[in-house]
Amino acid sequence: MTGLPVIKTPPLSLPLPMYILDDTPTPVKLWTHDVPDTALAQLRNLAQLPCLAHHVAVMPDVHAGKGSTIGAVIATTGAVIPAAVGVDIGCGMCAVPTSLQAADLPDDLKPLRLGIEAAVPVGFNAHNDESHLASIPSLAAGQADVGATALALKSGLKAIVDKHPIPPSRQTPWQQLGTLGGGNHFIEVGLDETDRVWIMLHSGSRGIGNRIGMQFIALAQQDMGAHLANLPDKDLAYLKEGSPHFDDYVQAVAWAQQYAALNRILILNLVLEALKRFFPHLQAYTSARAINCHHNYVTQETHYGQPLWITRKGAVSARKGQLGIIPGSMGTHSYIVEGLGNPESFHSCSHGAGRRLSRTQAKRLYTVADHQNATAGVECRKDAGVIDETPMAYKSIDTVMANQQDLVKPLHTLRPIICVKG
Repeated sequence: MTGLPVIKTPPLSLPLPMYILDDTPTPVKLWTHDVPDTALAQLRNLAQLPCLAHHVAVMPDVHAGKGSTIGAVIATTGAVIPAAVGVDIGCGMCAVPTSLQAADLPDDLKPLRLGIEAAVPVGFNAHNDESHLASIPSLAAGQADVGATALALKSGLKAIVDKHPIPPSRQTPWQQLGTLGGGNHFIEVGLDETDRVWIMLHSGSRGIGNRIGMQFIALAQQDMGAHLANLPDKDLAYLKEGSPHFDDYVQAVAWAQQYAALNRILILNLVLEALKRFFPHLQAYTSARAINCHHNYVTQETHYGQPLWITRKGAVSARKGQLGIIPGSMGTHSYIVEGLGNPESFHSCSHGAGRRLSRTQAKRLYTVADHQNATAGVECRKDAGVIDETPMAYKSIDTVMANQQDLVKPLHTLRPIICVKG
């Protein structure tokens, strides 16, 4: 790490963003001064790649990830890095306001949480079969037929699997469509500054996205062959345009991103249907109006007058006027934001507060009592199984937001009252 102009406790007048890695082939711009050494090491490795374009933009929620740094926006020319996209392809957020107000809610919110958990399989659970795809309630006026959309996804997956057999799993992708998963995935009921009730959730492409990601990470390493030894980290193996598996990966990753977006809409509808059992007159502001955004994905965009592949690894698109979601943690508020279209961040912003501690560290440092205190006033799990997701494991969402004032404008602040975890 010698030679890095890293400032651990910078003067308050120091502007953001700043170059922190300008002695590497590709410079790195950072929207925070709080960068763990592990993430800095990953950024130095990333900045060595010859396929990078212009600079790497690092968001204020930055922390180390598997394969590549989380909170990084990576621009490449003529190549994509499967491990930078990761294995939860298309992971992202969905949020929608409802017609409910805080005054409509009962004092005891536990029945509502249990109702949501009964409607949406969480953790390792899945739907028993595929019947739920045809029985999603039509809460959303003008919503595309879910069954037809799922059928199109089935056809698309067959085209992928015919060329690259994906290892099967105990549950089919269609049983997992409309399921939450575990880890940092969640469903939250929150209140905005006017006490309006919002539904917000975080999920991705589930097991099938994981298997697609793993498959093409291995294929990228295979395609690089002898050149793999020249990389600072084999997980940064990339697929070049014209290489044997480039087009296949682009096809597969686009499919997984569509699956993830539909998964979130299905979960949203299941949550709204569960709430309608308690509030029969609930009017949902329909999935057609829901904010649905990826934060682990790759797409083609034009920046600095150049067509580029943009990989957002734990980052959200924040074009001027575009709506996005930046969650906090189980016990802290989240933000609905509007993008400002900052070109230096490749029109991006953070995807959340970002982890401050690893899961192992959080479990070692905090007790169930600590977690209960940190989530006071939130109806959620308060047991040892979620200590790794306790609010103290995350950075301050207020600091993260303060560091990206030139990237987004907050529109709503959501405070959690119910949080469902896998």
